[in-house]
Amino acid sequence: MSDGNLLTALSQEMADAVEHAAASTVLVNGRRRFPASGIAFGSDLVLTASHVLEREDEIPVMLPDGSKRSGDLLGRDPGSDLAVLRLDEPAVSTAEAASGDPRVGQLVLALGRPTSEGIQASLGIVSAIAGPVQTRRGGLLEQYIRTDAIPYPGFSGGPLVDSSGKVLGVNTSGLTRGSSLAIPAGLAWKIADALAENGAVRRGYLGVRSQPVEIPAALQEALGRQQGTGLLLVGVESNSPAAQAGLIVGDILTGFSGEAISEPDALFVRLAGEVVGQLVSLEILRAGVRQEIVVTIGERE
Repeated sequence: MSDGNLLTALSQEMADAVEHAAASTVLVNGRRRFPASGIAFGSDLVLTASHVLEREDEIPVMLPDGSKRSGDLLGRDPGSDLAVLRLDEPAVSTAEAASGDPRVGQLVLALGRPTSEGIQASLGIVSAIAGPVQTRRGGLLEQYIRTDAIPYPGFSGGPLVDSSGKVLGVNTSGLTRGSSLAIPAGLAWKIADALAENGAVRRGYLGVRSQPVEIPAALQEALGRQQGTGLLLVGVESNSPAAQAGLIVGDILTGFSGEAISEPDALFVRLAGEVVGQLVSLEILRAGVRQEIVVTIGERE
């Protein structure tokens, strides 16, 4: 096949991908003079960006065919900048999440439906897959996708798709200043399910303040593995799950449910999972001796 034919085939493939994903990409008018996009992840459920919503009821939503619906807010999670709306009647084709993980260098398309004129697209590549990252809304995002696709106004809440039109992530400009990221589809769908069911994402609460500290070689021997840092507990809140389990100031937290913990973000990520109300085994060093303490994880307000 000639270079010209290859380029034509690629161009057609990209256009087909946009057409496929456009069928589940909607326009969300949840903030005055600030249109945004949304992704249908259920016949009457729309996943969008939280920061584009300034109202909770009767939010205007325009479907791909131009018809209009009204959506009510089921739940929002400012920490991940995601929100879920329920439409007044089922009417949308459901988006399909990609089965594989995105790869750095992969061709992607950022899509949005910011106006009634139709779908818009921006081509780029995945430039980085990283995380966790602290967000400017007080949360911690476990993982994110960064691309060089141009995030045009109104693209927040829209999909980042692969060459077949399957969703790799949810675009948002509301997490970090001066840049647009995409929340991986697997994580976004998980958060969306929690919002649809509970109205919020339940995050674990331990009740400690900590700081990284080096673990000397002799103490690493007590752990039975090489681990250069742990979390020194510099504060334990009274009546907290940590206090009730017997954790004290001066303990060095080194493990959570069998996984090494070496920095605060790692602990934050573990508490962001489905751990509320669960019995969890914490590994600590106390006076140079390795111990395991079982704690029931609370729920952060």
